Amino acid sequence: MLSPAEQRVMKTFRMFYMQTGEMLCFNGVDLVTKTPALDSLVHKKYLTREKFAGAFSLTRAGYSEMRDSGPSE
Repeated sequence: MLSPAEQRVMKTFRMFYMQTGEMLCFNGVDLVTKTPALDSLVHKKYLTREKFAGAFSLTRAGYSEMRDSGPSE
């Protein structure tokens, strides 16, 4: 079960039609406000932190969770 903040992060990945292994960059206020949820999703192995600052990619489990957590708006 994902927290509301984690669900918002997954919604961002859905909004950009991200696939497994594709990098999505967060920056500025968006990165600051989503950092706890991003860290939690990395810990749950749904996201991988990339070398580029603020960049994350979906794991296979994360992609599945993103798809199952609802449609984008």
